[in-house]
Amino acid sequence: MANSASSISNITTNSYAATPDHTRRFSPTFTSSPRHNSKGSMRISANSQPKIITGEAGYVLEDVPHLSDYIPDLLTYSNPLQDNPSYSVVKQYFVNVDDSVAQTIVVHKDSPRGTHFRRAGPRQKVYFEPDDVHACIVTCGGLCPGLNTVIREIVCGLYYMYGVHRILGIEGGYKGFYARNTIPLTPKVVNDIHKRGGTILGTSRGGHDTSKIVDSIQYRRINQVYILGGDGTQKGASVIFEECRRRGLKVAVAGIPKTIDNDIPVIDKSFGFDTAVEEAQRAINAAHVEAESIENGIGVVKLMGRYSGFIAMYATLASRDVDCCLIPESPFYLEGAGGLFEYIEKRLKENGHMVIVIAEGAGQELLAESMLAMNHQDASGNKLLQDSGLWLSQKIKDHFSKLNKMSINLKYIDPTYMIRAIPSNASDNVYCTLLAHSVVHGAMAGYTGFTVGSVNGRHAYIPFHRVTERQNKVVITDRMWARLLSSTNQPSFLDLKEETEKKEEETESQLANGVTHLDETASVRLKV
Repeated sequence: MANSASSISNITTNSYAATPDHTRRFSPTFTSSPRHNSKGSMRISANSQPKIITGEAGYVLEDVPHLSDYIPDLLTYSNPLQDNPSYSVVKQYFVNVDDSVAQTIVVHKDSPRGTHFRRAGPRQKVYFEPDDVHACIVTCGGLCPGLNTVIREIVCGLYYMYGVHRILGIEGGYKGFYARNTIPLTPKVVNDIHKRGGTILGTSRGGHDTSKIVDSIQYRRINQVYILGGDGTQKGASVIFEECRRRGLKVAVAGIPKTIDNDIPVIDKSFGFDTAVEEAQRAINAAHVEAESIENGIGVVKLMGRYSGFIAMYATLASRDVDCCLIPESPFYLEGAGGLFEYIEKRLKENGHMVIVIAEGAGQELLAESMLAMNHQDASGNKLLQDSGLWLSQKIKDHFSKLNKMSINLKYIDPTYMIRAIPSNASDNVYCTLLAHSVVHGAMAGYTGFTVGSVNGRHAYIPFHRVTERQNKVVITDRMWARLLSSTNQPSFLDLKEETEKKEEETESQLANGVTHLDETASVRLKV
C-alpha cells in the first residue's frame, strides 16, 4: 500500500457512531417526507458535529457522513461494477472500506500518524438501486476550465458504470432549483461538451434559498445531488446536506470544489488550475515580446488571484520571462528605498525592458479608491476589488513621467476572462474525469455531506467544513516563493518604515564609529 494510504484499525469514535463498513440494511424507498417520532419531533440520530474516528499511534480519521448515520435499516446492493466488462481486467474492483489517505506524508520517525480522510473509490456494496436513482448536477459561481468535462464524466460515470439513466442538469446555479429550469442529461447530450469552455448548465452567484432548494429536491424525488463550485458554493452544499438530514431524506449531497485560483485548502489542487497557468503563458509571452521590442518597454499582466497568488506564482516560475511578481500574500510599496519604482528603474537600466505580473488581489490596500469598495460584495459574498493592474500601470506611468531622465513604453494586458472561458487542457481533463468518477462512487456508496479531491496524489472524501473553514494561500516563507524570488531577482519588498529605520540606524552608526560597512547582525523582518 502506498505511503499516503492506510487502514483503520482498533478504532474509537467521537461525535458519531463508527460504521466504517456500513453493512446495516435499509429500505430502498425514497423518503419524501420528514421522519417523526411519536411525540412529533424529528427522528434524527446524528448531529452536525464532525465525524471523528481515532485509532492507535495518534491516528485520526476525519470521516464524512453516511446515509446510514441518520436513516436506519437501509438496504445494500451489489455494486454493478463487478459485472461491468470494462472493469473485468481490474484485479481489485473495490476499495477496502477501511482505506484512508494521510493528510501529511512527510513525517519524523516519532510523529503521530495524524489526520486522514476516507479514500475515494468504488465500494463492494452500494446504497442505491440504479433504477431508483434520480440525480442532478448544478454549477455555481464563476467560470473555470473543466466544468463541462466534470459534467460529462459524472453523467457518463453514472450511466455506464452504474446504469443510472435519470440525470437532470439544473440551469443557472442554485436559483435553478426553484426556478424549475432543468436539462435532461444523457451521454449523447454531453458527448462533446468537454471541448467547450464554460458550463452548458449556466451559472450564477448567490440565489441560495435552502428551504426552496430542498423543497425542489424533495418534490422532484431527486436522491443524488452533485454540486460544482468554490468555497461559497460548498458552504451552500453543506447547508443543503444539513437540511436533507434534518428532514430525514435519503439524498446524497456531494461536491466537487471548483476554483481557478486554487485557494481550496486540503486538496492538492483544484481542476482548471493547470489550464489557467498554461494559458497565462500566452499573455506573459505577449507582454515580453512587446516590452523587449521597444526602448524601456514595460509589460504588465494581470492574472486571477483574489486572495491567493498561485496562478501568478506558477505562471511566473513557468515563464522565466517575468521580472517581478506581485501577489496578495506579499505586501509591497511603490516609492522610496527598496520600493517597486526603484526596482523598475534598476531593471530598465540593466535590461532595457521588464515584465510585471500582478494578481488581481495584490496591492489592494494601496489603492486610494479601494477603501470605498472594501465593504462592497458581489452576490457570492466576495469583496469587490479595484483593478489592480490598471491602477499599477497608471502609477508607473505617472512616476516616470515626472523623471525627465527616463521615458517608458508600457503595455497592459488583462487576459482574465480569456483564461476562465477556455476548455481544460489534457492534464485537467484527466483530473476532472477522476474527480467525477470518485464523487459518483461516493454517492452510490451512501456517503453524503462531502467533497472530493486529491490529497497527496490519492483521491479522498473530505467533509465540507474542511474545505470551507479557510482559504489556501501562498506561504511567502516557503521554498516555492523563494524559488520565485530567485527566478525573478526581485526584492522581497521589505516594509518601508522598517527599511527607513534600518537605514537611519546604519547612518547613525557610521557617523558614530567612522565606518562605512553594514552591521552584519542587523535583522530585517518581512512584513507579513
